[in-house]
Amino acid sequence: MRRDIFQAIADPTRRAILSLIMLQAMTPNALAEEFDTTRQAVSKHIKVLQECGVLSSKQVGREIYYQAEARKLKEIADWIEPFRKVWEDRFDNLDKYLANIQKENKNAKRKK
Repeated sequence: MRRDIFQAIADPTRRAILSLIMLQAMTPNALAEEFDTTRQAVSKHIKVLQECGVLSSKQVGREIYYQAEARKLKEIADWIEPFRKVWEDRFDNLDKYLANIQKENKNAKRKK
């Protein structure tokens, strides 16, 4: 079953798992130690992330290491980019508006 990547990252635990794995490949046990939940619950989250393609696994001896798939994460970033630009523009406009208000308030106080 192929899951939707946005459905997968909607969960805060899965986003936290991704954040950890972005730093270095990790085993399920190492990941489970980072959360106040069972290893089984973490494994279910890992499965969802694998099904949407943002995680891949690599067997090293008896251990399985999970790593992030940068190409798939870029898909998310590319989709978000236009929205980021819109919000940055809005915040820039708000900064200009607030600076204008401060300037007007200073001028009004000087006139008194």
